[in-house]
Amino acid sequence: MSDFIVIPAIDIRNGKCVRLRRGKIAEEKIYSDNPVEMALRWANEGAKLLHVVDLDGAFAGRPVNFELVLKIAAAVKIPVQTGGGLRTAGQIEKILEGGVKRAVIGTSACRSDWEAEALIKKFGEKLAIGIDARNGLAQTKGWTATTSINAVDLAVKLAKLGAKTLIFTDTGRDGTLAGPNVPEIEKFCRAVDCDVIASGGVSGPEDIARLQALKLPNLRGVIVGKALYEGKFSLKDICSNKKTR
Repeated sequence: MSDFIVIPAIDIRNGKCVRLRRGKIAEEKIYSDNPVEMALRWANEGAKLLHVVDLDGAFAGRPVNFELVLKIAAAVKIPVQTGGGLRTAGQIEKILEGGVKRAVIGTSACRSDWEAEALIKKFGEKLAIGIDARNGLAQTKGWTATTSINAVDLAVKLAKLGAKTLIFTDTGRDGTLAGPNVPEIEKFCRAVDCDVIASGGVSGPEDIARLQALKLPNLRGVIVGKALYEGKFSLKDICSNKKTR
């Protein structure tokens, strides 16, 4: 089994590093005026991958913080994956050519099977698809719209279309420190053969241990945001802990 990794999240809004609670702008907290410095901090503490989200882009439906994302990718020596407003092959090509390792799409994957399959075939390993769900239903447009699509069913469909990596986020827990939705993550992982990254609700090392204890071969890691920014645990300590495989 590949290493299970803890992936720091860097969410960008108005050029700053922020965290939202359950995706709500009204519950925003700013942690840094310099996302590049924050990226360097997490890289220096042992992160093997960074998850960068263009929140402005997610709400606008098009990339907004493109140049800032590329500055982050250029500043660190570890891979960066990014999403937020990416909808077209042209946008994805541009971000990958700029130095980002993997692009993350969401809304466009729910729009049509044909579009999703075309992007999957074109970009392969360089594309991840984010499935953001609340109460089991997929959400789109920066979590402002809830579809009637079952998140697990969507995952199965995308895996059959050839998706290599899926990112599952429980939006009801994101930014709450309430703990990850372990039963739903397990259900999600067992439904597909492709790699899965979990996200939403991690509050500390015990939550990471709970996910690792599932021993799911395709659960490759977990994205952590607020718990790191609030100092609930040290990324350096968790990355050097041999139990974090």
